[in-house]
Amino acid sequence: MHLLQSLSLGAPHSTLVLGNRVMFGPHVTNLGDLDRRLTARHTAYYARRARGGCGAIVVEGASVHDSDWPYERAPLADRCADGWAAIVAACRPHGTGVIASLDHAGGQGSSAYNQRELWAPSRVPEVNTREVPKSMEADDITAVIAGFGSAAAMAIGAGCDGVEINAGQHSLVRQFLSGLTNQRGDEWGQDRMQFAREVLTAARNSVGDRVLGLRLSCDELAPWAGITPDIAADIAHQLAPMVDYLVVTRGSIYSAEKTRADFHVPAGYNIDLCRRVKESAATTPVFLQGSVVDHQQAEWAINEGVCDGVEMTRAQIADPDLVRKVRDGSRVRPCIRCNQTCQVRDARSPIVTCVGEPSSGRETEDPDWYAAATQTRDVLVIGAGIAGMEAARVASARGHRVRIIDRADHVGGIAALAGPGAALVEWLRSEIDDAGVEVQLHTEYASPRADEVVVQCTGSKPGAAVYEIADGAIVFDVMDVHRGAQLPEGSIALFDPVGGPIAIALAEQLGARAILITQDQIAGNELSRSGDLAPANVRLAQLGVRIERRSVLRAARPGEIEVQDRFSGEGRTIACSALVDCGFRLPTDPIKGAVAQAGDCVAPRTIHEAILEARRVALTL
Repeated sequence: MHLLQSLSLGAPHSTLVLGNRVMFGPHVTNLGDLDRRLTARHTAYYARRARGGCGAIVVEGASVHDSDWPYERAPLADRCADGWAAIVAACRPHGTGVIASLDHAGGQGSSAYNQRELWAPSRVPEVNTREVPKSMEADDITAVIAGFGSAAAMAIGAGCDGVEINAGQHSLVRQFLSGLTNQRGDEWGQDRMQFAREVLTAARNSVGDRVLGLRLSCDELAPWAGITPDIAADIAHQLAPMVDYLVVTRGSIYSAEKTRADFHVPAGYNIDLCRRVKESAATTPVFLQGSVVDHQQAEWAINEGVCDGVEMTRAQIADPDLVRKVRDGSRVRPCIRCNQTCQVRDARSPIVTCVGEPSSGRETEDPDWYAAATQTRDVLVIGAGIAGMEAARVASARGHRVRIIDRADHVGGIAALAGPGAALVEWLRSEIDDAGVEVQLHTEYASPRADEVVVQCTGSKPGAAVYEIADGAIVFDVMDVHRGAQLPEGSIALFDPVGGPIAIALAEQLGARAILITQDQIAGNELSRSGDLAPANVRLAQLGVRIERRSVLRAARPGEIEVQDRFSGEGRTIACSALVDCGFRLPTDPIKGAVAQAGDCVAPRTIHEAILEARRVALTL
């Protein structure tokens, strides 16, 4: 298998040989401290992927100059030497190459933390904050270039196998390369590649015979002025000889969410782009990036000559043992590309984790979920949703004898019917089948067998309506629709007080028939956390979905609904054939005799909480 073969980086500059062609790429983790240092949490996080067999780990990007503080826990290179050294010491025994990512966010940064002006090539307002940056002066440019050189020296001095320069998303280097953000009239604008060349030269002088990589946005998705695939091919042709490997990415100031897109975008979306850039990179090894979460697709890309290696970052957040499992022929826990807990660059500073593997990012805190039980027990899990299957999987792994019952005709609960969780449901079903867990569907709970311990994972039920329902009104619960309830012809109103993905997804299915009722100024308000807010609204507009904003639902009547403007109080009616309630849900009623509950029957939330609580319950049995 080519994916598991070694890969030599650096010729003629260096001689780093990776044990395989899988990369764990740089990403925001929020595992740092408020002094901007790499911490023991970082060390454990990366060591876990090294133990799982990863060939190369690129550590979270470190700012090379104190003018850059892009998010609260962003590492600062001047304070990372000890952290880099600890990560190297933890990963090297597993044969994993450790590379330090060096960065400066430029105009895509933040002034909230250091209360300084943003530095950028030109005075182009930052898209999200609308903040206008300072156009860098000659001394500023010199200082940042020197910062890349000194940061590279520190990383190499700490034992890193190399450094990677970020010219991808949130990158000053990319901003100098792009006509979107570099509108200068001096030498730095007349030759937009000059800054990148100077940065790479400074880094090369510091790394010597160690590896120097470049992460490059090869399509800014803004062809009127940005980097296009044609321009990227020329950039790669000129810069590839200066580096030891190249990572092909995409995205820019207008498309930050496209760099690590969610499940709405096909997996491996950069394949054609990477193929084209590789043709211009001559003999420099090229890594494919862009939602490659399936090892079979990664293997295909290498076999087809698309790339020499593959970045599989989210895939290894979802399953740290991905490489080892591929080697052993074991079943890999899937990444469902939801971006719900692994995309953490926001003002809340949440710690990186995964809905399917909540121990990711918590390696220093979580117990051994699979420690053998001191006493083997018979366990009955009521409910075959995500929480129930995970509780059964972990309890079985600990040595318990487990069976699951569910009144439904399928496993997986809501996750099997809506959203991107079907692949995780399939994995869980395969895992519990292999473990010998007995699954009984179409089964109502009556009483446990003798000496059977009962765990409740019965999920949620519809919440109480907060609006009037007149006689003859046709009102559906959204989960009934996903279970197969037939909607009438004509326009369908979707009541969405949550602003989450459920109503948005159904609106996309219905297309122009859908009328989305939201109390917010924009549809899907909560999707901003996963990066899908703007893309979702684009999709809705393209499909012709009608959106009623700032609207509170007051009544459902035959053939119409009544809404009220949440600010003015003005009421109006909207004609529709039926209403689908996509609102808040409630826990199902407690089951007498259950020793523990997990998932939505505790409080309706997400897959992440269902998995985590199921593990905690299984550990107590």
